[in-house]
Amino acid sequence: MRWRQEEEDLQYEEEILRNPFSVKCWMRYIEFKQSAPRHALNLLYERALKELPGSYKLWYNYLKQRRKQVKSRCVTDPAYEEVNNCHERALVFMHKMPRIWLDYCQFLTEQCRVTRTRRTFDRALRALPITQHHRIWPLYLAFVRRHPLPETAVRVYRRYLKLSPEGAEEYIEYLRSIDRLDEAALRLAAVVNDDKFVSKEGKSNYQLWHELCDLISQNPDKVKSLNVGAIIRGGLTRFTDQLGKLWCSLADYYIRSGHFEKARDVYEEAVQTVMTVRDFSQVFDSYAQFEESMIAAKMETASELGKEDDDEVELELRLARFERLMLRRPLLLNSVLLRQNPHNVHEWHKRVQLHAGNPQQIINTYTEAVRTVDPAKATGKPHTLWVAFAKFYEDNGQLEDARTIFAKGTQVNFKQVDDLASVWCEAGEMELRHHNYDQALRLLRVCDHCLPGCGRATAMPARKAEYFDSSEPVQNRVYKSLKVWSMLADLEESLGTFKSTKAVYDRILDLRIATPQIVINYALFLEEHKYFEESFKAYERGIALFRWPNVADIWHTYLTKFIARYGGTKLERARDLFEQALDGCPQKYAKTIYLLYAGLEEQHGLARHAMAVYERATRAVPPAEQYDMFNIYIKRAAEIYGVTHTRPIYEKAIEVLSDEPARDMCLRFADMECRLGEIDRARAIYSYCSQICDPRTTGPFWQTWKAFELRHGNEDTIREMLRIRRSVQATYNTQVNFMASQMLKVYSSATGTVSDLAPGQSGMDDMKLLEQRAEQLAAEAERDQPRTKDQILFVRGKASRAELAQLSRQANPDEIDIDDDLGDDGADDDEPDEVPLEQQSVPSAVFGGLKDD
Repeated sequence: MRWRQEEEDLQYEEEILRNPFSVKCWMRYIEFKQSAPRHALNLLYERALKELPGSYKLWYNYLKQRRKQVKSRCVTDPAYEEVNNCHERALVFMHKMPRIWLDYCQFLTEQCRVTRTRRTFDRALRALPITQHHRIWPLYLAFVRRHPLPETAVRVYRRYLKLSPEGAEEYIEYLRSIDRLDEAALRLAAVVNDDKFVSKEGKSNYQLWHELCDLISQNPDKVKSLNVGAIIRGGLTRFTDQLGKLWCSLADYYIRSGHFEKARDVYEEAVQTVMTVRDFSQVFDSYAQFEESMIAAKMETASELGKEDDDEVELELRLARFERLMLRRPLLLNSVLLRQNPHNVHEWHKRVQLHAGNPQQIINTYTEAVRTVDPAKATGKPHTLWVAFAKFYEDNGQLEDARTIFAKGTQVNFKQVDDLASVWCEAGEMELRHHNYDQALRLLRVCDHCLPGCGRATAMPARKAEYFDSSEPVQNRVYKSLKVWSMLADLEESLGTFKSTKAVYDRILDLRIATPQIVINYALFLEEHKYFEESFKAYERGIALFRWPNVADIWHTYLTKFIARYGGTKLERARDLFEQALDGCPQKYAKTIYLLYAGLEEQHGLARHAMAVYERATRAVPPAEQYDMFNIYIKRAAEIYGVTHTRPIYEKAIEVLSDEPARDMCLRFADMECRLGEIDRARAIYSYCSQICDPRTTGPFWQTWKAFELRHGNEDTIREMLRIRRSVQATYNTQVNFMASQMLKVYSSATGTVSDLAPGQSGMDDMKLLEQRAEQLAAEAERDQPRTKDQILFVRGKASRAELAQLSRQANPDEIDIDDDLGDDGADDDEPDEVPLEQQSVPSAVFGGLKDD
């Protein structure tokens, strides 16, 4: 059929006549005719393909145009067959082009022509090279899954897996969907066993194995080709961290198969072999649920068919089995923990408690425990198993068996010497509880006829070994165990003789295993039996064993006992002891010894020696205790020599102590001088102390000095005090570190550095800010001078000479007359009149013990 050519077509026709084999000419012509009728456009494509049958571009556009033309028609329309024929003609030339095959297969799939479509897919796979097959298979597989043709789909998938084995998961999923579980299980088993298989869905080998277990255990009637038991048990050896799920899967397989006894055997095997509490919980819960379901099914069957004797018996049996299972749970859980760590001593003790009331099981448990637990690997104290085992026999009145257990326990190679020592001590304690005192002593005591290596606790081994030498067995080292020797010493003190007890203590000291408390106990024991010199020798031996600070208690007890025994009869020996104690004594422990030493000298020696001891003590004690030591020194000096003798002590204390205690010492010193009437001395002390007293932080000191001047001073002394105060304040104001800390206190809300004190002036130097702040503080201090209630003003321009004279006369009736040449050179003739002085007697306390009666 030909169409009517228009004038616009002439140029394209002429171009085609000139270049009939040019694809561009034909494509330009076709593009121009896109709006032409359908048959005209098809005829133009046919003319072009007749000239260029091998053009992929022409065929592709032509087939696309033909499919578009029939898209809105019914699949039974003859036009579809015409388009199919066009595709077939195109494939004669384009059989190596995958896009043509894909479009054709997709077009046939939409027509629902199953057989023709399948054969076309097969032709495409045969025609295309294998490198292009990955483009065909997805469409092919989607086609076979769309139609309910499982046999065809299975065969297609099998062919596909030969090319792409990694697609096995998709095939397995399809087999599950069509209920071909046996082949799905086979394929899944093959995937699990293939170590090189990589899941497209990112599943691990364990996840695939778990899917296999679920598949074969939940469908035992459909999976016939696999040995389910062997597969799951193989998984138990491969995946040891997921034993609970695998055991449950195996039991579920037998339950669904109707083999209930086999399922019960599997559960029993599982609860006795799992290694973790998590797996045990999974298996036990599944086991309990299985038993409950069995009981419920039996009860339902009995209710439907009527009760019979056999059914009742079986029901009672199942109930008893379930109850016993619940009672066994703690014991089974304990077994799991012991399988995790068979050397866990605490769990063995718990297992014994679970068997309470069953002596045979308790004995079996203890026997298994002491046979299983390795002391070198034990968690806990392994000796407690032997002790508890013997205690069990003891509680049941079987002392001989208990002694046998203890005897075997002493032969165990424990990791620590203390474990073996505990066994020996517990054996002795058992004999004491049953009043077998001689037997208890025989266990621990070393007899004269004992040979090296005998079985007694304190016997010397055949070869000596150090206590901490782990290469030697503990039996060779227990003879140095202080625990055993301490118990033996206690037994000897209670049951033995003086000679045997002394021998035990001497042996402890010879072995050099004594503690300060052992030494003190030994000395007190000798003292109780009136062996005083022997007790002092024990102290000396203990002092030779230890160093500071361990020897502190021994020295304190020794010195106290020595003084209490001899007093002043052996003064030189006591002094030597004190000097020996103080040689190398740390500051922390010196105070007590010095006080004892000084007390000895006061009571039985010379006062000057006591003062020398106190003076040494003030230098030997820690700085924190120096103030208290000086107080004691001053008090004792005042009581012995009188208060005047304390002046050099005060001066030394003020020189040595830090600011705070030195300030307090100055105030006390000045107060003492005031009580003695030494006003000038007191004023000098106040003046000296003022140098360490900042007026802004030590207000009480300045108030005390002011009160002193008001009572004992005059205008000049008050003026001098104010001058000193301003000088001290100026001194502290010029100290940059002090000023910075004070400003930080004032501006506590500010953070950062000093520059925060001047907001808006970030460029100003910090030193300049400090100077400004210092001037500000000085002005505030001068402005805030305290004023008394009687209008005593200390600024020269504020009051007249007459007023000051009157005030001083009122405030100080005991003022001392000072010559004119000692006063102010610029004083006027209007000086206040002299004030008569009253005389007072010197207190007797001034002279102390030196005053005659």
